[in-house]
Amino acid sequence: MSAASRPLAPAFGRGRAGTVPLPARSGPLAALLRWRPVLRSETLILLASLYFTALSNPVFWKAAVPAPIAPRWILSLVLMAVAAQGFLLGLLLWPRIWRGMLFALVLLAAIAGHYMAAYGIYIDADMVRNVVNTDWAEARDLLGPDVLRPLLVSLPALLFLARVRITPRRPGRVLLVRAMFLVAMVMLGLAGAAVSMQSLSSFLRNQREVRYLLTPANAVVSLAKVASERPRSARVQLPIGEDAVQLPAATMRRPRLLVLVVGETARAANWGLGGYHRQTTPALARRDVVNYPHVTACGSSTEVSLPCMFSPQGRADYDGKAIRGHQSVLHVLQRAGVSVLWRDNQSGCKGVCSGLAFEDFRGGTDRDLCRGAHCFDGILVRDLAAAARREPGDRVLVLHMLGNHGPTYSERYPAGFARYTPVCATSDLGRCERAHIVNAYDNALLYTDHVLGQAIDALAGMEDYDTALLYLSDHGESLGENRLYLHGMPHAIAPVEQLRVPMVAWFSRGWRRQTGLDIACVRGSAGLEYTHDNLFHTLLGLTDVRTTLYDPGRDIYLPCRRGSQAHAGEAGPGPYGRP
Repeated sequence: MSAASRPLAPAFGRGRAGTVPLPARSGPLAALLRWRPVLRSETLILLASLYFTALSNPVFWKAAVPAPIAPRWILSLVLMAVAAQGFLLGLLLWPRIWRGMLFALVLLAAIAGHYMAAYGIYIDADMVRNVVNTDWAEARDLLGPDVLRPLLVSLPALLFLARVRITPRRPGRVLLVRAMFLVAMVMLGLAGAAVSMQSLSSFLRNQREVRYLLTPANAVVSLAKVASERPRSARVQLPIGEDAVQLPAATMRRPRLLVLVVGETARAANWGLGGYHRQTTPALARRDVVNYPHVTACGSSTEVSLPCMFSPQGRADYDGKAIRGHQSVLHVLQRAGVSVLWRDNQSGCKGVCSGLAFEDFRGGTDRDLCRGAHCFDGILVRDLAAAARREPGDRVLVLHMLGNHGPTYSERYPAGFARYTPVCATSDLGRCERAHIVNAYDNALLYTDHVLGQAIDALAGMEDYDTALLYLSDHGESLGENRLYLHGMPHAIAPVEQLRVPMVAWFSRGWRRQTGLDIACVRGSAGLEYTHDNLFHTLLGLTDVRTTLYDPGRDIYLPCRRGSQAHAGEAGPGPYGRP
Protein backbone atom coordinates (compact mmCIF):
# COMPACT_ATOMS: atom_id res chain seq x y z
CA MET A 1 0.00 0.00 0.00
CA SER A 2 1.41 3.38 -0.93
CA ALA A 3 1.86 6.17 1.56
CA ALA A 4 -0.71 8.21 -0.29
CA SER A 5 -3.39 5.58 0.16
CA ARG A 6 -2.55 4.73 3.81
CA PRO A 7 -5.48 5.65 6.15
CA LEU A 8 -5.00 8.38 8.72
CA ALA A 9 -5.04 7.16 12.33
CA PRO A 10 -7.27 9.11 14.75
CA ALA A 11 -5.49 10.98 17.49
CA PHE A 12 -6.49 12.85 20.65
CA GLY A 13 -4.31 15.44 22.29
CA ARG A 14 -0.76 15.55 21.10
CA GLY A 15 -0.06 13.79 17.79
CA ARG A 16 2.11 10.67 17.60
CA ALA A 17 4.43 9.61 14.80
CA GLY A 18 2.38 8.50 11.82
CA THR A 19 -0.80 10.33 13.00
CA VAL A 20 -2.46 13.59 12.16
CA PRO A 21 -3.93 15.60 15.12
CA LEU A 22 -7.57 16.60 14.95
CA PRO A 23 -8.24 20.26 14.53
CA ALA A 24 -8.78 22.11 17.80
CA ARG A 25 -12.42 22.42 18.78
CA SER A 26 -13.85 25.89 18.74
CA GLY A 27 -16.90 27.62 20.10
CA PRO A 28 -18.07 28.92 23.50
CA LEU A 29 -18.27 25.48 25.11
CA ALA A 30 -14.78 24.54 23.97
CA ALA A 31 -13.45 27.85 25.23
CA LEU A 32 -15.14 27.25 28.57
CA LEU A 33 -13.64 23.77 28.83
CA ARG A 34 -10.17 25.16 28.13
CA TRP A 35 -10.59 28.02 30.61
CA ARG A 36 -8.34 27.51 33.64
CA PRO A 37 -8.08 30.74 35.67
CA VAL A 38 -4.99 31.09 37.84
CA LEU A 39 -5.40 33.00 41.11
CA ARG A 40 -3.49 33.79 44.25
CA SER A 41 -4.93 31.89 47.21
CA GLU A 42 -5.90 35.09 49.05
CA THR A 43 -7.67 36.37 45.91
CA LEU A 44 -9.70 33.16 45.80
CA ILE A 45 -10.54 33.49 49.49
CA LEU A 46 -11.75 37.05 48.95
CA LEU A 47 -13.87 35.98 45.97
CA ALA A 48 -15.34 33.13 48.02
CA SER A 49 -16.13 35.56 50.85
CA LEU A 50 -17.95 37.84 48.44
CA TYR A 51 -19.83 34.88 46.94
CA PHE A 52 -21.02 33.61 50.32
CA THR A 53 -21.91 37.08 51.56
CA ALA A 54 -23.83 38.16 48.47
CA LEU A 55 -25.39 34.95 47.14
CA SER A 56 -25.68 32.47 50.04
CA ASN A 57 -27.30 34.66 52.69
CA PRO A 58 -30.74 35.99 51.67
CA VAL A 59 -32.13 35.00 55.09
CA PHE A 60 -29.37 36.91 56.88
CA TRP A 61 -29.92 40.06 54.84
CA LYS A 62 -33.67 39.92 55.29
CA ALA A 63 -33.27 39.72 59.07
CA ALA A 64 -30.39 42.18 59.43
CA VAL A 65 -31.53 44.98 57.15
CA PRO A 66 -34.71 46.69 58.35
CA ALA A 67 -36.96 48.99 56.37
CA PRO A 68 -36.37 51.75 55.46
CA ILE A 69 -32.98 50.73 54.11
CA ALA A 70 -30.00 52.66 55.53
CA PRO A 71 -27.06 52.70 53.05
CA ARG A 72 -24.44 53.22 55.77
CA TRP A 73 -25.76 50.23 57.71
CA ILE A 74 -25.74 48.03 54.60
CA LEU A 75 -22.16 49.07 53.80
CA SER A 76 -21.16 48.35 57.39
CA LEU A 77 -22.76 44.89 57.29
CA VAL A 78 -21.20 44.03 53.94
CA LEU A 79 -17.71 44.94 55.13
CA MET A 80 -18.09 43.06 58.42
CA ALA A 81 -19.66 39.99 56.76
CA VAL A 82 -16.95 39.77 54.10
CA ALA A 83 -14.28 40.25 56.77
CA ALA A 84 -15.76 37.54 59.00
CA GLN A 85 -16.10 35.05 56.17
CA GLY A 86 -12.64 35.95 54.82
CA PHE A 87 -10.98 35.53 58.22
CA LEU A 88 -12.62 32.14 58.70
CA LEU A 89 -11.70 30.95 55.21
CA GLY A 90 -8.17 32.22 55.75
CA LEU A 91 -7.89 29.82 58.68
CA LEU A 92 -9.37 26.88 56.77
CA LEU A 93 -8.01 27.01 53.20
CA TRP A 94 -4.47 25.78 52.78
CA PRO A 95 -2.50 24.07 49.98
CA ARG A 96 -3.64 20.54 49.09
CA ILE A 97 -6.98 20.86 50.91
CA TRP A 98 -8.37 24.17 49.65
CA ARG A 99 -10.37 22.76 46.73
CA GLY A 100 -12.09 20.02 48.70
CA MET A 101 -12.73 22.39 51.60
CA LEU A 102 -14.34 25.00 49.35
CA PHE A 103 -16.46 22.35 47.62
CA ALA A 104 -17.75 21.27 51.03
CA LEU A 105 -18.40 24.85 52.15
CA VAL A 106 -20.34 25.75 49.01
CA LEU A 107 -22.57 22.70 49.46
CA LEU A 108 -22.89 23.36 53.19
CA ALA A 109 -23.91 26.96 52.58
CA ALA A 110 -26.48 25.88 49.98
CA ILE A 111 -28.08 23.29 52.25
CA ALA A 112 -27.95 25.48 55.36
CA GLY A 113 -29.48 28.39 53.46
CA HIS A 114 -32.26 26.15 52.18
CA TYR A 115 -33.29 24.94 55.63
CA MET A 116 -33.02 28.39 57.17
CA ALA A 117 -35.31 29.79 54.46
CA ALA A 118 -37.71 26.84 54.44
CA TYR A 119 -38.24 26.47 58.20
CA GLY A 120 -37.00 29.73 59.74
CA ILE A 121 -34.31 27.99 61.79
CA TYR A 122 -31.09 29.45 63.20
CA ILE A 123 -27.88 27.43 63.04
CA ASP A 124 -26.09 27.50 66.37
CA ALA A 125 -24.29 24.84 68.40
CA ASP A 126 -27.55 23.44 69.77
CA MET A 127 -28.96 23.07 66.26
CA VAL A 128 -25.79 21.31 65.13
CA ARG A 129 -26.07 18.93 68.09
CA ASN A 130 -29.63 18.19 67.00
CA VAL A 131 -28.39 17.33 63.52
CA VAL A 132 -25.36 15.34 64.65
CA ASN A 133 -27.29 13.30 67.21
CA THR A 134 -30.37 12.61 65.12
CA ASP A 135 -30.87 9.18 63.59
CA TRP A 136 -31.30 8.31 59.93
CA ALA A 137 -35.05 7.77 60.26
CA GLU A 138 -35.53 11.33 61.50
CA ALA A 139 -33.09 12.86 59.03
CA ARG A 140 -34.79 11.13 56.12
CA ASP A 141 -38.01 12.99 56.87
CA LEU A 142 -36.21 16.25 56.06
CA LEU A 143 -34.57 15.07 52.84
CA GLY A 144 -37.22 15.84 50.26
CA PRO A 145 -36.68 16.65 46.57
CA ASP A 146 -36.73 20.36 47.47
CA VAL A 147 -33.15 19.96 48.75
CA LEU A 148 -31.99 19.55 45.14
CA ARG A 149 -32.87 23.12 44.20
CA PRO A 150 -30.14 24.88 46.23
CA LEU A 151 -27.63 22.24 45.15
CA LEU A 152 -28.38 22.97 41.48
CA VAL A 153 -28.04 26.71 42.11
CA SER A 154 -24.55 26.13 43.51
CA LEU A 155 -23.36 24.26 40.38
CA PRO A 156 -21.72 27.32 38.70
CA ALA A 157 -19.61 27.92 41.81
CA LEU A 158 -18.62 24.25 41.93
CA LEU A 159 -17.67 24.27 38.25
CA PHE A 160 -15.53 27.36 38.81
CA LEU A 161 -13.75 25.63 41.70
CA ALA A 162 -13.14 22.59 39.53
CA ARG A 163 -11.30 24.71 36.94
CA VAL A 164 -9.44 27.29 39.01
CA ARG A 165 -5.75 26.86 39.83
CA ILE A 166 -3.73 28.44 42.64
CA THR A 167 -0.33 30.01 42.10
CA PRO A 168 2.15 27.99 44.15
CA ARG A 169 4.30 29.62 46.84
CA ARG A 170 7.11 28.49 49.08
CA PRO A 171 5.87 27.35 52.55
CA GLY A 172 7.42 30.28 54.36
CA ARG A 173 5.92 32.71 51.90
CA VAL A 174 2.49 31.04 52.30
CA LEU A 175 2.49 31.63 56.07
CA LEU A 176 3.68 35.23 55.78
CA VAL A 177 1.12 36.25 53.17
CA ARG A 178 -1.67 34.45 54.98
CA ALA A 179 -0.87 36.21 58.24
CA MET A 180 -0.96 39.55 56.45
CA PHE A 181 -4.30 38.61 54.87
CA LEU A 182 -5.83 37.72 58.26
CA VAL A 183 -4.68 41.05 59.67
CA ALA A 184 -6.25 42.79 56.66
CA MET A 185 -9.55 41.02 57.33
CA VAL A 186 -9.52 42.17 60.94
CA MET A 187 -8.87 45.73 59.79
CA LEU A 188 -11.68 45.47 57.23
CA GLY A 189 -14.08 44.29 59.94
CA LEU A 190 -13.10 47.19 62.21
CA ALA A 191 -13.61 49.61 59.34
CA GLY A 192 -17.05 48.16 58.74
CA ALA A 193 -17.94 48.59 62.40
CA ALA A 194 -16.74 52.21 62.34
CA VAL A 195 -18.96 53.06 59.36
CA SER A 196 -22.13 52.68 61.41
CA MET A 197 -21.15 52.31 65.07
CA GLN A 198 -24.49 53.48 66.47
CA SER A 199 -26.51 51.04 64.38
CA LEU A 200 -24.07 48.25 65.23
CA SER A 201 -24.44 48.91 68.96
CA SER A 202 -28.23 48.69 68.70
CA PHE A 203 -27.94 45.60 66.52
CA LEU A 204 -25.75 43.77 69.03
CA ARG A 205 -28.17 44.62 71.85
CA ASN A 206 -31.39 43.64 70.13
CA GLN A 207 -30.53 41.18 67.35
CA ARG A 208 -27.44 39.29 68.44
CA GLU A 209 -28.92 35.97 67.32
CA VAL A 210 -28.90 37.14 63.68
CA ARG A 211 -25.24 36.09 63.58
CA TYR A 212 -26.52 32.51 63.52
CA LEU A 213 -27.91 33.25 60.04
CA LEU A 214 -24.60 34.16 58.35
CA THR A 215 -23.65 31.03 56.44
CA PRO A 216 -21.36 29.13 56.14
CA ALA A 217 -19.68 30.86 59.10
CA ASN A 218 -22.56 29.89 61.41
CA ALA A 219 -22.33 26.21 60.53
CA VAL A 220 -18.51 26.07 60.63
CA VAL A 221 -18.18 27.80 64.01
CA SER A 222 -21.01 25.73 65.51
CA LEU A 223 -19.50 22.51 64.15
CA ALA A 224 -16.17 23.46 65.69
CA LYS A 225 -17.82 24.02 69.07
CA VAL A 226 -19.58 20.68 68.97
CA ALA A 227 -16.49 18.86 67.67
CA SER A 228 -14.43 20.25 70.56
CA GLU A 229 -16.76 18.54 73.03
CA ARG A 230 -16.12 15.01 74.12
CA PRO A 231 -18.27 12.48 72.26
CA ARG A 232 -21.23 11.32 74.30
CA SER A 233 -20.08 7.71 74.03
CA ALA A 234 -16.73 8.63 75.60
CA ARG A 235 -18.13 11.06 78.17
CA VAL A 236 -17.99 9.97 81.81
CA GLN A 237 -20.86 11.65 83.61
CA LEU A 238 -20.14 12.90 87.10
CA PRO A 239 -22.51 11.57 89.77
CA ILE A 240 -25.04 13.78 91.52
CA GLY A 241 -27.18 13.18 94.59
CA GLU A 242 -24.85 10.59 96.10
CA ASP A 243 -26.56 11.14 99.46
CA ALA A 244 -29.98 10.16 98.06
CA VAL A 245 -32.14 7.83 100.14
CA GLN A 246 -35.76 6.80 99.98
CA LEU A 247 -37.82 7.41 103.09
CA PRO A 248 -38.08 4.25 105.28
CA ALA A 249 -41.86 4.13 104.94
CA ALA A 250 -41.44 3.27 101.27
CA THR A 251 -40.51 -0.33 102.20
CA MET A 252 -43.62 -0.83 104.36
CA ARG A 253 -46.35 -0.44 101.75
CA ARG A 254 -47.47 -1.51 98.32
CA PRO A 255 -44.96 -0.61 95.59
CA ARG A 256 -45.53 2.50 93.54
CA LEU A 257 -45.28 2.75 89.78
CA LEU A 258 -44.80 6.18 88.21
CA VAL A 259 -44.97 6.39 84.42
CA LEU A 260 -43.36 9.54 83.07
CA VAL A 261 -44.29 10.16 79.44
CA VAL A 262 -41.94 12.56 77.68
CA GLY A 263 -43.83 14.00 74.74
CA GLU A 264 -42.18 15.17 71.55
CA THR A 265 -42.92 18.52 69.91
CA ALA A 266 -46.38 18.88 71.45
CA ARG A 267 -47.25 22.53 71.92
CA ALA A 268 -49.73 23.93 74.42
CA ALA A 269 -51.44 26.12 71.80
CA ASN A 270 -53.05 23.06 70.15
CA TRP A 271 -53.79 21.10 73.33
CA GLY A 272 -57.52 20.39 73.69
CA LEU A 273 -57.51 20.43 77.51
CA GLY A 274 -55.84 23.84 77.38
CA GLY A 275 -58.73 25.57 75.61
CA TYR A 276 -57.82 24.96 71.95
CA HIS A 277 -60.84 25.34 69.68
CA ARG A 278 -60.49 21.69 68.59
CA GLN A 279 -60.80 18.87 71.08
CA THR A 280 -57.47 17.18 70.37
CA THR A 281 -57.49 15.40 73.76
CA PRO A 282 -60.86 13.58 73.95
CA ALA A 283 -59.44 10.48 75.68
CA LEU A 284 -57.83 12.51 78.46
CA ALA A 285 -60.99 14.61 78.84
CA ARG A 286 -62.89 11.42 79.72
CA ARG A 287 -60.40 10.46 82.41
CA ASP A 288 -59.72 11.96 85.81
CA VAL A 289 -56.63 13.95 84.89
CA VAL A 290 -55.20 17.28 85.98
CA ASN A 291 -54.14 19.61 83.16
CA TYR A 292 -51.43 22.26 83.53
CA PRO A 293 -52.01 25.06 81.00
CA HIS A 294 -48.99 27.25 81.82
CA VAL A 295 -45.79 25.23 81.49
CA THR A 296 -42.61 26.54 79.87
CA ALA A 297 -39.90 24.32 78.38
CA CYS A 298 -36.21 24.64 79.17
CA GLY A 299 -35.36 24.84 75.47
CA SER A 300 -36.84 24.68 72.01
CA SER A 301 -35.20 21.40 70.96
CA THR A 302 -34.86 17.88 72.33
CA GLU A 303 -31.08 18.18 72.49
CA VAL A 304 -31.42 21.08 74.95
CA SER A 305 -34.65 20.35 76.79
CA LEU A 306 -34.30 16.64 77.51
CA PRO A 307 -31.04 16.83 79.52
CA CYS A 308 -32.15 20.14 81.07
CA MET A 309 -35.50 18.94 82.38
CA PHE A 310 -33.89 16.01 84.21
CA SER A 311 -31.12 18.13 85.74
CA PRO A 312 -31.01 20.12 89.00
CA GLN A 313 -29.76 23.26 87.19
CA GLY A 314 -32.66 23.65 84.79
CA ARG A 315 -33.11 26.88 82.86
CA ALA A 316 -32.73 29.03 86.00
CA ASP A 317 -29.04 28.09 86.29
CA TYR A 318 -28.55 26.80 82.76
CA ASP A 319 -25.12 25.49 81.85
CA GLY A 320 -25.40 23.09 78.93
CA LYS A 321 -21.89 21.69 79.31
CA ALA A 322 -22.36 21.02 83.02
CA ILE A 323 -25.76 19.44 82.45
CA ARG A 324 -24.45 17.07 79.78
CA GLY A 325 -21.44 16.24 81.95
CA HIS A 326 -23.46 15.12 84.99
CA GLN A 327 -25.96 12.40 85.73
CA SER A 328 -29.69 13.05 85.82
CA VAL A 329 -32.44 12.68 88.40
CA LEU A 330 -33.05 9.17 87.05
CA HIS A 331 -29.62 8.11 88.32
CA VAL A 332 -30.48 9.63 91.70
CA LEU A 333 -33.70 7.59 91.84
CA GLN A 334 -31.89 4.40 90.86
CA ARG A 335 -29.24 5.03 93.52
CA ALA A 336 -31.93 5.46 96.17
CA GLY A 337 -33.57 2.12 95.31
CA VAL A 338 -36.26 3.18 92.81
CA SER A 339 -35.62 1.11 89.67
CA VAL A 340 -35.77 2.99 86.37
CA LEU A 341 -36.56 1.80 82.84
CA TRP A 342 -36.34 4.06 79.77
CA ARG A 343 -38.46 2.97 76.78
CA ASP A 344 -37.56 4.90 73.65
CA ASN A 345 -39.43 5.47 70.40
CA GLN A 346 -37.42 8.52 69.40
CA SER A 347 -33.74 9.39 69.10
CA GLY A 348 -32.41 8.16 72.43
CA CYS A 349 -32.25 9.75 75.86
CA LYS A 350 -29.43 12.27 75.14
CA GLY A 351 -27.40 10.91 78.04
CA VAL A 352 -30.22 11.21 80.58
CA CYS A 353 -30.46 7.43 81.05
CA SER A 354 -26.83 6.41 80.43
CA GLY A 355 -26.12 3.13 82.20
CA LEU A 356 -29.77 2.54 83.14
CA ALA A 357 -32.16 -0.06 81.77
CA PHE A 358 -33.08 0.92 78.21
CA GLU A 359 -35.45 -0.46 75.57
CA ASP A 360 -35.34 0.83 71.99
CA PHE A 361 -38.51 0.44 69.91
CA ARG A 362 -37.29 2.19 66.77
CA GLY A 363 -37.33 -0.01 63.70
CA GLY A 364 -39.60 -2.57 65.38
CA THR A 365 -41.31 -5.38 63.52
CA ASP A 366 -44.81 -5.17 64.97
CA ARG A 367 -47.11 -5.35 61.92
CA ASP A 368 -49.84 -3.27 63.52
CA LEU A 369 -47.70 -0.52 65.03
CA CYS A 370 -44.56 -0.23 62.89
CA ARG A 371 -44.08 1.18 59.40
CA GLY A 372 -40.53 0.94 58.07
CA ALA A 373 -38.09 2.83 60.27
CA HIS A 374 -40.83 4.26 62.52
CA CYS A 375 -43.21 2.73 65.02
CA PHE A 376 -46.33 4.44 66.29
CA ASP A 377 -46.20 5.39 69.97
CA GLY A 378 -48.76 2.77 70.90
CA ILE A 379 -45.87 0.31 70.98
CA LEU A 380 -44.61 1.98 74.16
CA VAL A 381 -47.70 0.95 76.16
CA ARG A 382 -48.45 -2.39 74.51
CA ASP A 383 -47.04 -4.42 77.45
CA LEU A 384 -46.77 -1.65 80.02
CA ALA A 385 -47.89 -3.70 83.04
CA ALA A 386 -45.58 -6.60 82.21
CA ALA A 387 -42.62 -4.26 81.81
CA ALA A 388 -43.35 -2.70 85.21
CA ARG A 389 -43.45 -6.07 86.97
CA ARG A 390 -40.02 -7.19 85.78
CA GLU A 391 -38.41 -5.60 88.83
CA PRO A 392 -39.76 -5.60 92.40
CA GLY A 393 -40.34 -2.50 94.48
CA ASP A 394 -40.95 1.08 93.42
CA ARG A 395 -40.53 1.74 89.70
CA VAL A 396 -40.27 4.68 87.34
CA LEU A 397 -40.92 3.98 83.68
CA VAL A 398 -40.04 6.72 81.20
CA LEU A 399 -41.79 6.54 77.82
CA HIS A 400 -40.05 8.72 75.23
CA MET A 401 -42.54 9.32 72.44
CA LEU A 402 -42.08 10.04 68.75
CA GLY A 403 -45.13 12.25 69.21
CA ASN A 404 -45.45 15.16 66.77
CA HIS A 405 -41.93 15.04 65.40
CA GLY A 406 -41.97 17.02 62.16
CA PRO A 407 -42.03 17.89 59.42
CA THR A 408 -43.95 14.79 58.34
CA TYR A 409 -46.69 15.01 60.99
CA SER A 410 -49.00 12.91 58.81
CA GLU A 411 -46.76 9.87 59.42
CA ARG A 412 -47.08 10.02 63.20
CA TYR A 413 -50.51 8.40 63.51
CA PRO A 414 -52.45 5.46 62.03
CA ALA A 415 -54.98 6.20 59.31
CA GLY A 416 -57.86 5.86 61.76
CA PHE A 417 -56.82 9.09 63.50
CA ALA A 418 -56.98 11.29 60.39
CA ARG A 419 -59.95 13.25 61.73
CA TYR A 420 -58.92 16.60 60.27
CA THR A 421 -58.38 16.69 56.51
CA PRO A 422 -56.84 17.47 54.10
CA VAL A 423 -53.35 17.17 55.50
CA CYS A 424 -49.87 18.23 54.45
CA ALA A 425 -48.08 15.01 53.51
CA THR A 426 -44.69 16.41 52.48
CA SER A 427 -41.59 17.57 54.32
CA ASP A 428 -41.58 20.79 52.29
CA LEU A 429 -43.97 22.66 54.57
CA GLY A 430 -43.59 25.86 52.56
CA ARG A 431 -45.56 24.21 49.75
CA CYS A 432 -48.53 23.35 51.98
CA GLU A 433 -51.38 25.53 53.10
CA ARG A 434 -51.01 26.31 56.78
CA ALA A 435 -54.44 24.81 57.52
CA HIS A 436 -53.29 21.49 56.08
CA ILE A 437 -50.15 21.53 58.22
CA VAL A 438 -52.24 22.19 61.32
CA ASN A 439 -54.64 19.37 60.37
CA ALA A 440 -51.81 16.84 60.25
CA TYR A 441 -50.33 18.19 63.49
CA ASP A 442 -53.67 18.00 65.31
CA ASN A 443 -54.23 14.44 64.11
CA ALA A 444 -50.87 13.50 65.63
CA LEU A 445 -51.98 15.09 68.92
CA LEU A 446 -55.17 13.01 68.78
CA TYR A 447 -53.04 9.90 68.60
CA THR A 448 -50.83 11.02 71.49
CA ASP A 449 -54.03 11.54 73.50
CA HIS A 450 -55.16 8.02 72.58
CA VAL A 451 -51.85 6.49 73.72
CA LEU A 452 -52.00 8.37 77.02
CA GLY A 453 -55.54 7.10 77.54
CA GLN A 454 -54.31 3.55 76.95
CA ALA A 455 -51.49 4.03 79.45
CA ILE A 456 -53.86 5.35 82.13
CA ASP A 457 -56.23 2.42 81.61
CA ALA A 458 -53.35 -0.04 81.95
CA LEU A 459 -52.20 1.62 85.17
CA ALA A 460 -55.73 1.72 86.59
CA GLY A 461 -55.94 -2.06 86.16
CA MET A 462 -52.76 -2.82 88.13
CA GLU A 463 -54.13 -3.68 91.56
CA ASP A 464 -50.73 -4.75 92.91
CA TYR A 465 -49.28 -1.24 92.47
CA ASP A 466 -50.23 2.28 93.40
CA THR A 467 -49.88 4.04 90.10
CA ALA A 468 -49.50 7.51 88.64
CA LEU A 469 -48.78 9.05 85.24
CA LEU A 470 -47.14 12.36 84.38
CA TYR A 471 -47.03 13.62 80.79
CA LEU A 472 -44.79 16.52 79.81
CA SER A 473 -43.67 17.59 76.33
CA ASP A 474 -40.01 18.42 75.74
CA HIS A 475 -40.67 21.52 73.59
CA GLY A 476 -43.23 23.03 71.27
CA GLU A 477 -43.41 23.71 67.55
CA SER A 478 -43.93 26.51 65.05
CA LEU A 479 -46.55 25.78 62.42
CA GLY A 480 -46.07 28.71 60.09
CA GLU A 481 -46.53 31.64 62.45
CA ASN A 482 -44.33 34.47 61.14
CA ARG A 483 -43.10 32.03 58.47
CA LEU A 484 -41.43 29.87 61.11
CA TYR A 485 -41.66 26.08 61.06
CA LEU A 486 -40.45 23.24 63.28
CA HIS A 487 -38.39 24.21 66.35
CA GLY A 488 -34.86 24.82 67.61
CA MET A 489 -34.74 28.62 67.74
CA PRO A 490 -32.23 30.04 70.25
CA HIS A 491 -33.98 30.27 73.61
CA ALA A 492 -33.63 34.05 73.86
CA ILE A 493 -35.70 34.62 70.72
CA ALA A 494 -37.74 31.41 70.53
CA PRO A 495 -41.45 32.14 69.96
CA VAL A 496 -43.94 31.11 72.60
CA GLU A 497 -45.22 28.31 70.34
CA GLN A 498 -41.85 26.57 70.70
CA LEU A 499 -41.61 27.01 74.48
CA ARG A 500 -45.14 26.57 75.88
CA VAL A 501 -45.85 22.86 76.34
CA PRO A 502 -48.71 20.71 77.66
CA MET A 503 -48.50 18.80 80.93
CA VAL A 504 -51.01 16.34 82.41
CA ALA A 505 -51.05 14.27 85.60
CA TRP A 506 -53.14 11.29 86.71
CA PHE A 507 -53.09 9.56 90.12
CA SER A 508 -54.83 6.33 91.10
CA ARG A 509 -56.94 6.32 94.27
CA GLY A 510 -54.35 4.10 95.92
CA TRP A 511 -51.57 6.58 95.15
CA ARG A 512 -53.60 9.50 96.52
CA ARG A 513 -54.50 7.59 99.70
CA GLN A 514 -51.01 6.27 100.37
CA THR A 515 -49.19 9.57 99.77
CA GLY A 516 -51.82 11.79 101.34
CA LEU A 517 -52.26 13.70 98.10
CA ASP A 518 -55.19 16.12 98.14
CA ILE A 519 -56.42 16.05 94.55
CA ALA A 520 -58.62 19.13 95.07
CA CYS A 521 -55.51 21.04 96.12
CA VAL A 522 -53.67 19.72 93.07
CA ARG A 523 -56.42 20.96 90.79
CA GLY A 524 -56.46 24.31 92.53
CA SER A 525 -52.76 24.92 91.90
CA ALA A 526 -52.69 23.55 88.34
CA GLY A 527 -53.24 26.99 86.85
CA LEU A 528 -50.00 28.42 88.25
CA GLU A 529 -46.89 29.00 86.16
CA TYR A 530 -44.51 26.03 86.01
CA THR A 531 -41.43 25.15 84.00
CA HIS A 532 -39.27 22.14 83.23
CA ASP A 533 -37.24 23.20 86.26
CA ASN A 534 -39.96 21.73 88.47
CA LEU A 535 -39.57 18.20 87.11
CA PHE A 536 -36.32 17.24 88.90
CA HIS A 537 -37.68 18.08 92.35
CA THR A 538 -41.20 16.84 91.65
CA LEU A 539 -39.89 13.39 90.71
CA LEU A 540 -37.90 13.25 93.93
CA GLY A 541 -41.01 14.24 95.87
CA LEU A 542 -43.31 11.74 94.15
CA THR A 543 -40.91 8.89 94.91
CA ASP A 544 -40.09 10.05 98.47
CA VAL A 545 -36.39 10.30 97.64
CA ARG A 546 -34.48 12.85 99.66
CA THR A 547 -31.13 14.45 98.87
CA THR A 548 -29.52 17.80 99.50
CA LEU A 549 -30.30 18.61 95.85
CA TYR A 550 -34.04 18.50 96.58
CA ASP A 551 -35.70 21.91 96.64
CA PRO A 552 -39.16 21.69 98.26
CA GLY A 553 -40.14 24.99 96.70
CA ARG A 554 -39.94 23.44 93.23
CA ASP A 555 -41.87 20.26 94.09
CA ILE A 556 -45.28 20.80 92.49
CA TYR A 557 -47.11 18.35 94.77
CA LEU A 558 -45.51 18.94 98.16
CA PRO A 559 -47.99 21.70 99.15
CA CYS A 560 -50.87 19.26 98.49
CA ARG A 561 -49.60 16.34 100.58
CA ARG A 562 -50.94 15.90 104.09
CA GLY A 563 -48.25 16.44 106.66
CA SER A 564 -46.32 19.00 104.62
CA GLN A 565 -45.85 22.45 106.12
CA ALA A 566 -47.25 24.10 103.02
CA HIS A 567 -50.97 24.66 102.62
CA ALA A 568 -53.12 24.76 99.51
CA GLY A 569 -54.13 28.36 100.15
CA GLU A 570 -50.58 29.69 100.35
CA ALA A 571 -48.67 31.17 97.46
CA GLY A 572 -47.52 28.52 95.05
CA PRO A 573 -44.41 28.28 92.92
CA GLY A 574 -43.32 31.23 90.86
CA PRO A 575 -42.06 31.24 87.28
CA TYR A 576 -39.23 28.85 88.14
CA GLY A 577 -41.13 26.81 90.70
CA ARG A 578 -39.88 28.87 93.66
CA PRO A 579 -42.16 30.51 96.22
